[in-house]
Amino acid sequence: MDFSVLTDNWPQILNGLVLTLKLWLGGTLSGLALGLLLATIQVNSIGVVWHAIRGYSAVFRGVPLLIQLFLLYYGGPSIGFVLSPVAAGLLGLTIYSSAQFVEIFRAGFESVPRGQIEAARISGLNRFQILVHIELPQMLIIIVPSLVNLFVIMTKETAILSVISIPDLTAVLNGIGSTTYAFAETLFALAAFYWILLECVTMAGRVLERRASRYLIR
Repeated sequence: MDFSVLTDNWPQILNGLVLTLKLWLGGTLSGLALGLLLATIQVNSIGVVWHAIRGYSAVFRGVPLLIQLFLLYYGGPSIGFVLSPVAAGLLGLTIYSSAQFVEIFRAGFESVPRGQIEAARISGLNRFQILVHIELPQMLIIIVPSLVNLFVIMTKETAILSVISIPDLTAVLNGIGSTTYAFAETLFALAAFYWILLECVTMAGRVLERRASRYLIR
């Protein structure tokens, strides 16, 4: 194996790496914020609103990200919704991850002991105060392992963004491999990148879990 093909093309590879990281962080963090907002609305709603958010989560969790990307980028122009490849990728990651986060946050809210909420009401706290001071802090601690797992999943999902012409790391390395026929070297580098990134996310998650476990009420 001759890895000089990687060093000879390092500016392209670096650009692809940076774009991949930006899309991963941007899409996942945006999805986290949207998922938290929707879950908060859902657990405090009934009727149409509750079912609408439940339907949103069910649809976008059930449809593979690859298909969602195709619909956004290739299907969008047919209804006048035109996006650049990067914008479509970022929006796709945001929507897909938010649907996953909704369920995680909802389950977290439901894990907070009802007795604590009733006690807060008796103490005179209003609904917003209960949400901010009782439910959110405990819910976020409880769901840390699930959040870390979803970040790991979303890390791997970025590998398919190249299907809509995004010049991410996968696309760049595949292009170099096609031009130089050095497929083994480029695929090995791609696999190594994702392995290292996943290990970093996993280690950060373990640290966060250990710290969060100190605050769990047992």
